[in-house]
Amino acid sequence: MLLSNKLQRIPPYILAKVTQETKIARARGEDIIDYGMGNPDLPTPAHIVNKLVEAASKPANHRYSVSRGIYKLRLAICDWYQRRYGVTLNPDTEAIATIGAKEGISHFMLGLLNPGDTVIVPTPCYPIHAYSVVIAEGNVISIPTVPGEDLFAKIAETCRNSWPKPKAVIVSFPHNPTGAVVQLDFFERLVALARQEEFLIIHDHAYAELCFDGYKSPSLFQVPGAKDVGVEFYSLSKSYNMPGWRVGFMTGNAEAVALLARIKGYLDYGMFAPIQIAAIAALNESQDCVAEIVAAYRARRDVLVDGLNKLGWETPKPQGTMFVWSRLPTAYRRLSSVDFAIQLLREAKVSVAPGAGFGEGGEGYVRFALIENEERTRQALRGIKKMLGA
Repeated sequence: MLLSNKLQRIPPYILAKVTQETKIARARGEDIIDYGMGNPDLPTPAHIVNKLVEAASKPANHRYSVSRGIYKLRLAICDWYQRRYGVTLNPDTEAIATIGAKEGISHFMLGLLNPGDTVIVPTPCYPIHAYSVVIAEGNVISIPTVPGEDLFAKIAETCRNSWPKPKAVIVSFPHNPTGAVVQLDFFERLVALARQEEFLIIHDHAYAELCFDGYKSPSLFQVPGAKDVGVEFYSLSKSYNMPGWRVGFMTGNAEAVALLARIKGYLDYGMFAPIQIAAIAALNESQDCVAEIVAAYRARRDVLVDGLNKLGWETPKPQGTMFVWSRLPTAYRRLSSVDFAIQLLREAKVSVAPGAGFGEGGEGYVRFALIENEERTRQALRGIKKMLGA
């Protein structure tokens, strides 16, 4: 057995089963409309690509970079926070570039946790939130999240009733997979609780810009003193259509930033410098491209959700993220989310992510990633209508 004990604690990736079925169907020549993986289909804005090409043509940029990110990128990150949230950050001590948010979270947990340390993670969740803890040999305390229930009250109760006390709490808003959002008062209460219970807040803010219907997602650091007890991760993957570029960053608590810098110093040499230079252009130059990307996702969301509801598949319209989270149709709730996803694939020719892939709190749901255009979505709705007999 080559697997370590900690890897044996990680189950096979549930989405892989549906992905494999999708590949088999496409090999048979079937036209599958794929909402499974949150992999943006739109192109990276031209000015960002052009900056990459320009920077890549200069041999000086071909050398090793630095694991914490070049200074000008860290400065651009801090300037972006100042413009976007009115938050002041120090580029030397309170910002660090990461190779996407996923890498940053994973390596941060390796540096933060001792074996047996506990971390509160709401469920359902983006899988790395829970499994980065497992990989670091920590223990996950899962809190089921239910629409309409007070997540903060659950976190506070869990802190009071847990021993050992949790070392960290991971939250993420707008939330993947559910699309749930919060107002600033949630973070105000969480920061006060973190001071009282002495835990670190880890906020994954990857979908900060993907907000609809007038909603604006707050930053943790808009709460005075939040940097004393928290860090925030962000990714350029979705807001700037840069998923394959792998650009993210962590900001906040200076001790935590130094911790991540220390472990990354042993594990990587950072991103290719031209990618970092292009990321500076993304953050510093016109943000019209972000508004266009948000508008595209909003249009896709509206076609999909309105269409599902017309078919009798009751689905709430999310105010954030690039995902739609829906409970299984009433007639299919006897099935697991995996079995339903496979039936949807076979009968409607539509691929979705089963909710079970996002933790125990995801069972009974599926997630649609808004990576198909409106025309393809209308085609998907026709297939779903036929399957549901609507």
